[in-house]
Amino acid sequence: MLLMLLFLLPGCQPEEAVPPAGAIEPAATLPPTSQPATVPPAITDTPVVPTLAEPQVVINTPTPVPTVATAEPTAIATLTIPGLIGPQFPDDVNPLTGEQVSDPSVLQRRPLAIKISNYPPEVRPQSGINNADLIFEHYAEGGVTRFTAIFYSQDADPVGSIRSGRLIDLEIPVMYDAAFGYSGSSGPVRQMFRESSFFERIVSPDFAHGGYYRVEDPNKAVEHTLFTNTYNLRYILDERGQNRPPEFQNGMTFREEPFGQGTPAGSIELQYTATSAYWQYISGRYWRWTDGTLHTDANTGTQLNFRNVIVLGANHVDTDILENLIGGGSYSIQIQIWGEGPVSIFRDGLRFDGHWRRENPQDMLTFYDLDGNPLPLGPGNSFIQLVPLGFTGLYTTP
Repeated sequence: MLLMLLFLLPGCQPEEAVPPAGAIEPAATLPPTSQPATVPPAITDTPVVPTLAEPQVVINTPTPVPTVATAEPTAIATLTIPGLIGPQFPDDVNPLTGEQVSDPSVLQRRPLAIKISNYPPEVRPQSGINNADLIFEHYAEGGVTRFTAIFYSQDADPVGSIRSGRLIDLEIPVMYDAAFGYSGSSGPVRQMFRESSFFERIVSPDFAHGGYYRVEDPNKAVEHTLFTNTYNLRYILDERGQNRPPEFQNGMTFREEPFGQGTPAGSIELQYTATSAYWQYISGRYWRWTDGTLHTDANTGTQLNFRNVIVLGANHVDTDILENLIGGGSYSIQIQIWGEGPVSIFRDGLRFDGHWRRENPQDMLTFYDLDGNPLPLGPGNSFIQLVPLGFTGLYTTP
């Protein structure tokens, strides 16, 4: 069923994630979406990819501006939601997933934001993705996307391939009081990192830091062969005295069962300019294909799977910062994840529309329904798909 998202104010190798016992493993291949398939009446051992509906306009388009002032806060409803986890958490519950951890000491470490390539296709499968608590996928430039992964409760070895930072990475480490690991950046962006409030938490070859290594591959260009791991980065942070517990300024909310009436959403597709992401809901989680191909974690061979998929609309502004010379030049994009904006949260096979909020630089993103009540995530990891205002590439089916 096609739904139109209501418009809101635009935005100024330890363990891997695996399906529960008895869960159905997703199919190994994904048919092209241009070839319709029949939707089965129930999930079978080999899920069939449903025919996608017409594209949905996610958000109305404002006039782009270089900066957006902080929006006036929307009133928050005072409805009491039974079973809500957060926004305050016990010492043994991860504020980024809402899950209890067996060893609370892992939450006394600094979160790590690590930049990971997603394009060209030969960089896949990447390493360590399923161990992240949060993943942000965003436009880099030239229509391609890149990941920033947040590792907090779990470690991963290796992680990569590691790529260069973008303007969005001036925001994400601040939001989660995280360290930032990346390699390479344009001159102006590098200077912004140097002048940032979290420079002492950056670990990057850009500034002659260690912790990274090459894994040569004759099928990959050298820029796609750099890797790290969470142990290396935390060792360097320990040496600096920077591997301290994060000071989260606010918190997300979680709930085992959805709150409110969602719309069935068994499949999700996002058509970015030069790549696509497809998610299918199976046994409590969303499982991913990219560009029509099963997307796995190279460390384990397990398909990427997340409890929540969050499609978040934010103002995207082209800047004059040149990132590369390919095709006449591509320029850095400022993704303005501050203020407020529209969001669709997909969990438990359902879609919930609302808005996101980030009032202060140190605030993490929080989510509210259309009445201003907290919009809880399912306890578990989340994949955040950042899209521009006016994005027309979102498709869903029941």
